[in-house]
Amino acid sequence: MLNYVVDPALLLQYVPAGTELDSWDGKTFASLVGFRFLRTRVLGIPFPFHCNFDEINLRFYVRRTDETGVKRGVVFIHEIVPRWAIAAIARGFYHERYLARPMAHSVDNLTSTRIAAMYAWKSAGGWNRINLVAAGEPVLPEEGSHEQFITEHYWGYAKGKRGDCIEYRVEHPPWRVWQASEASFEGDTEELYGRRLASILKQAPYSAFLAEGSDIAVYRGGTLPERLFAGQ
Repeated sequence: MLNYVVDPALLLQYVPAGTELDSWDGKTFASLVGFRFLRTRVLGIPFPFHCNFDEINLRFYVRRTDETGVKRGVVFIHEIVPRWAIAAIARGFYHERYLARPMAHSVDNLTSTRIAAMYAWKSAGGWNRINLVAAGEPVLPEEGSHEQFITEHYWGYAKGKRGDCIEYRVEHPPWRVWQASEASFEGDTEELYGRRLASILKQAPYSAFLAEGSDIAVYRGGTLPERLFAGQ
């Protein structure tokens, strides 16, 4: 997870109705994230040759308040997977901005306390790569910490076709994280994110870490009633 401080104005066009940009320590973040889906099922059904696959996404963070309290969530600018069928299913279920591209990954134990991870996808301009080396032992993020802010979001939000808001719940235990001793992004993402967002990814990230992951349940979403955010 490579995390960048972003001018909020660059993200406003992506913010779904009924949500607002979230921040930590007065800063707005976008994160470039690479990970593996393993033993994936849709409605409890595994699809042959589509259970284990990579994903890379660029996300940012929002919040929504309702009668249950504050819901902290993520919005995806684009999600990249290696097969068109995965992208089509995800677009249908969650209205997310999925794309299919050739992908690759590697995770190597350099020593007993150092791990190197790489996630990549191929675009028209060539290969793009996230590189990270993590050191030490993984630990649970402290309450209120930057690591907790980035890793613990249990709602997803997306813009519907009519400009409405899709909300879905994500369930997983808190993840332990390793701090990165090295982290970088290589490539050109202007075709995906536009010139200004792409230029931010070429800078050194504000933070970077590796999360160990866990079993995850992603529940099917629903459209929020317009009355919940009328007038915003």
